[in-house]
Amino acid sequence: MIKLIHRATQFSLQTKVFLTFLALLMFVLGCFIVYVNIIVIRPLKQKTEQDMLVTATKVREQVDLYVEQQNQLSQRILASKDIFATMEKSSAAHSNYERLNQIRKLKDIMFQAIGPSMNMKDMTIYDKEGVLLTSYLGSGDLPAMLSNMVANSGDGREWEGNGFILVRQEDTISFVRTINDQNGKVYGYLSIQMDQAYIQKLTEGIAAGEVYILNQQGIQMTGSESGTTLSKWTKPLSDEGLDVDKQNNYVTHSTSPSTGWITYIVTPKQSVLGSIHSVQSMSILLITALMLVSFVYILLTTRNLLLPIRKLRSQIWRINYSNMNLKVDERPKNNDLLLLNEAFQDLMERLQQSIDREKTALHEEVMARNSALQAQIAPHFIHNVLYLISIAAQEGKTKVVSDMCKHLSDSLRYIVSSPYAHVTLADELEHTRHYLSLVQQKYEEDLEWEIHADALASEIRLPRLVIQPFVENCIEHAFSNTAPPWRIQITVKQYNGLWALEIKDNGEGFRLEKMQEILTKVQESAAGENHLLNHPTSLGNMGMLNSINRLKLMYSNRLFFNIFNNHAHGENGATIQIIGSLTKDFY
Repeated sequence: MIKLIHRATQFSLQTKVFLTFLALLMFVLGCFIVYVNIIVIRPLKQKTEQDMLVTATKVREQVDLYVEQQNQLSQRILASKDIFATMEKSSAAHSNYERLNQIRKLKDIMFQAIGPSMNMKDMTIYDKEGVLLTSYLGSGDLPAMLSNMVANSGDGREWEGNGFILVRQEDTISFVRTINDQNGKVYGYLSIQMDQAYIQKLTEGIAAGEVYILNQQGIQMTGSESGTTLSKWTKPLSDEGLDVDKQNNYVTHSTSPSTGWITYIVTPKQSVLGSIHSVQSMSILLITALMLVSFVYILLTTRNLLLPIRKLRSQIWRINYSNMNLKVDERPKNNDLLLLNEAFQDLMERLQQSIDREKTALHEEVMARNSALQAQIAPHFIHNVLYLISIAAQEGKTKVVSDMCKHLSDSLRYIVSSPYAHVTLADELEHTRHYLSLVQQKYEEDLEWEIHADALASEIRLPRLVIQPFVENCIEHAFSNTAPPWRIQITVKQYNGLWALEIKDNGEGFRLEKMQEILTKVQESAAGENHLLNHPTSLGNMGMLNSINRLKLMYSNRLFFNIFNNHAHGENGATIQIIGSLTKDFY
């Protein structure tokens, strides 16, 4: 031992410094390993499992929300004052004609409650004996008897006639409830057929594993049809929980308090703990690489640190009487770092100035492009309105000309007052009303139009004159080969930080190649880069792209545009949709 201590005292200064730094490095790395395993990996595993439970709850809430929408839809049916009297008359009808007349009234009631758009397959009404009376769309093979549908569903559950039940038949899930008044008198039954594929789509993209939804009897209502399956279904003891099955899969479940459905998410353990294993592997690699790099760095640092001392010692040994000149470098060793810091600060200042100049130039460019695009709309609008007024004047309609001039005056006042400033969507809708009033003087009763918007439309900002080109296209092109009456419906809704503008007509619709051409041009416009100065004013050219480009200049990637024909919904005409985000995280 004495010999070892004596040898240690004989180590060179470089070796001693190296061993000291190496011991300190090993201590730091040991602390780092303990920190990663206790402070990082363990809470990460707990958070991952908690996130899986939250994901199962989110999937269940998505399905519950959809079922609740069907429940609210049925409530709107029952809120009609005529539903009970119509059902009563239908049951007591003495002739087929009277019964068909009551069935037609039931369809009208369903149409008024549902409207033109819905997210279901069909809706049927049965009398109090369970016999099919009518359906909303008449799609598919609807059971003639309600009892057959409930019995053949195989859910092992007897319906007591109150509340609602959910039964599955192949790819259809039916929402069934009674039609009863406040006194509990039953007049019949209402069944809403929901698409099982649509419910399954609601569960996709939320969870990383496979999703299964089972009812209380263990029958699968929706979810994955292939791949991993639940090996053995057992009703869970708690509403929410997480277990590991025999195949090392994580199985999370969440029970709906309203429907009783149980949502299962089956995720392979490797997928769940993959991030944790990655952290462990990365930690091992990082520690190994850090040790190697630190070993080399300490070795080179100690060598360079002690090199001046060695040079000084060598010079001291060479000093003699005839050579007393010992040159010492008096420059500070950190002078280069100070100069580098000063250069970096100067670089940051010049970089900030360059960024400010670029932002100012980009803002001025966007304002100039927006002004140029809107300048194309205003002369076009005035030209068309003056043309309509001239036609009315030639026909000698003095009162019509007077009214049209008043509407034109209001419109021009709207256009010329700060023409390039943004306005609210409510202002745009008011201007559209003026424009439609001008056009209706020409077409009279042949033209019908409606504008529906909630009070929140005053919070949405838009460039001026972006709605008018779409309305003008309906009048000039969509109705050219369609018999009157011509209808234009404008709807504005706002939800979840998004606003949606929908313009719908009952014209002849778009040809598929024309629709594709329009969508392609909108995509190629690249946020307003195509000014389209020389294109004629028509949908798919300057009129529509002008409006879309100006909206893109304002909303950038927070804008969605779509057009489609209404034939898929059994209607004529086409629909234009513009959806924007009030926040900056739309995508």
